[in-house]
Amino acid sequence: MKTQSPTPAPARAAAPAKKKSGGLNPVFVIPILAVIAFVVFIFVFGDPSHFQGDNNENLPKDGDYFGVVYKGGWIVPLLFTCFLTVLVFSIERFITIGRANGSGSVDDFVGKVKSLLDRNDIEAAIKECDRQKGSVGNVVKTALLKYQQLRTDAELNKEQKLAALQKEVEEATTLELPMLEKNLTIIATLASVSTLVALLGTVLGMIRAFAGMGTSGQPDTAALATGISEALVNTALGIGTAAIATIMYSYFTSRIDELTYNIDEIGLSIQQNFAAHN
Repeated sequence: MKTQSPTPAPARAAAPAKKKSGGLNPVFVIPILAVIAFVVFIFVFGDPSHFQGDNNENLPKDGDYFGVVYKGGWIVPLLFTCFLTVLVFSIERFITIGRANGSGSVDDFVGKVKSLLDRNDIEAAIKECDRQKGSVGNVVKTALLKYQQLRTDAELNKEQKLAALQKEVEEATTLELPMLEKNLTIIATLASVSTLVALLGTVLGMIRAFAGMGTSGQPDTAALATGISEALVNTALGIGTAAIATIMYSYFTSRIDELTYNIDEIGLSIQQNFAAHN
């Protein structure tokens, strides 16, 4: 009795590439930072040792800025949360974009790859991508591998091969950019939100100050000082946070634009080389 050989299972289609999504998850990070901000506000800035009579309901001691910040009111921990969020995500973007550059200078890498392409040495260019790594190296390597594949493809004409090569570069770039741009929206949003929250704290502080002046027809010095302190502390924290967020956002977007320009430059060189040698 002959045994029937098993029918080979059909080959599975390759799964579509997924967009990279590295980096911190703001859904978990921001609440943790908010808890840290409130704990620091209550137990560090609100420690009784910073106030007259060792009571945080009294005025701060002379020259004790911890007590002054505590008198800024409940808006302060919100602003402190904004500051910590900007700080943490800025550090994260520094690390992520630094890794995207790869192991060496991006400008040197671009120059080497273009030089190897001019000599039509695709294998050496791929090895250079392996040494460089990072987002630029990954995109260029993907394009070069597609270059080799298309060079031996007899079913497509030259125009179709160039279109396929260009599409490969664009898709590879699209997969890398989300990883670089992740959480930048949070930094940009906090640049505006911090100012608005600070304005709210300033208004509340001024309301307290004027309310102290109108109590019983005589100005209440303590209430007036507390109100002005609340207004100024919130203004300072909000403006400082917004300034840092604006600077960081501009810096990171310029770095990403530079990386994108380098990718586009090499992608164009690869297409021109393919058109010239195939």
